Amino acid sequence: MGTHTDINQQYEFSGKIKTWSLIAIVIGVVGVLYGFLIDPSDIAVQRTFSNLLLMSYYFACVCIAAVFFLSYQYLAQAGWSASLLRLPQAMAKVLPIAAVILVVVIVAGLFTTHEVVVDGVKEHAPYLYAHWATHGLTDPASANYDPIIAGKSGLLNIYTFLGLLLLFLIAYTVSGLKLVKFSNDEDERGGMFNYNKSFKVAAIFLLIFGFTFPVFAFDTIMSLDAHWFSTMFGWYNLAAMHVSGLAIIVLFLIYLRKKGYMQWVSQDHLHNLGQLMFGFSIFWTYVWFGQFFLIWYANLPEETVYFYKRWEPEYKFWFWLNLVLNFLAPLLLLMSRDAKRLTARLKITAIILIIGHWLDYYIMIMPGTMHYHEGHTPHLWEQFGIQEVSIAVGFGGLLIYLTLSALSKFKSLVPKKHPFLDESLHHHI
Repeated sequence: MGTHTDINQQYEFSGKIKTWSLIAIVIGVVGVLYGFLIDPSDIAVQRTFSNLLLMSYYFACVCIAAVFFLSYQYLAQAGWSASLLRLPQAMAKVLPIAAVILVVVIVAGLFTTHEVVVDGVKEHAPYLYAHWATHGLTDPASANYDPIIAGKSGLLNIYTFLGLLLLFLIAYTVSGLKLVKFSNDEDERGGMFNYNKSFKVAAIFLLIFGFTFPVFAFDTIMSLDAHWFSTMFGWYNLAAMHVSGLAIIVLFLIYLRKKGYMQWVSQDHLHNLGQLMFGFSIFWTYVWFGQFFLIWYANLPEETVYFYKRWEPEYKFWFWLNLVLNFLAPLLLLMSRDAKRLTARLKITAIILIIGHWLDYYIMIMPGTMHYHEGHTPHLWEQFGIQEVSIAVGFGGLLIYLTLSALSKFKSLVPKKHPFLDESLHHHI
């Protein structure tokens, strides 16, 4: 495999990690089939769609986070990260698949309907986005007419909704693939030509991303509770997306180093990644608290309805556990300088954050899609059952399989002619 100075090192995707990732994918497929076919009850199908949305959104977000990471590294002209860019580049190469899966799940959830009873009247509503996509909500002549949804119909209609979703995902995907292409071309040609093009693409991406990602989060997640709105919700999602992506990059790097690859990645590099995980976990908490406190203090019914749902008995414990996992854990585990230099500590923190932000997305999505019978508080196994576990495992396996497959396609595990590579190979703080 070579030494830490062997920049021609290439990753070989084989062994247990490949086998286990394939097994995890099969588990995910079985979980989806169970929800749709083996237990075809309405609540099981609804849970399956909800979990597919949760994990496809999570999957797409961590791949977008990789493009985000690459872009701000280029725009900052950062030297420390040059030797580890192949990993987020591999995740960026997975984004087209993640984007397709997300679109397929959303389209299926929008156009697959089931019978619901509203005020004693039977209606057909989609499994996803029923709050605004149910027939008749924007028609004044309909018994279902909702003036609030009608007022938002310029954005919350199927054509605009899907058009924006596709537009955003294409923009993020093209940007990520361009950054990968220019890096590969840089290895072939050398010089500053491709680096300068990467710098320009990164600047354009960050400009587009800053304006569009909040809208992407509004459409995909916030519109599940279409009466509610928060101008902080997009930044809250951005923080969650970034922390999750960083945690996954850290776990991949620790795994690769353990297997003898990328030995040039030192504790100093991991320290920097630990700082980013810690800092953006605090930022996530800042936005979480700002959104929660302002809505609690104002006590306006159209705003408090969001948190009222999440304080019902079936969600209240998970609501507060979310804060423990995503704020207290990184705060206590990574606050000191030395803690960020301990591989085992970083690994544990990254795992906690990945689970924590899965729970974060769970709390964002499930109260807006799952509707239990009035007066019925679901048991733990009704909230976290076969679909939740198997679909999460399946998407985890898919991310590992596709990322490491993409990584193995690079001719070397380091951008050999990156202008700041020498700085990164000798990085010390």
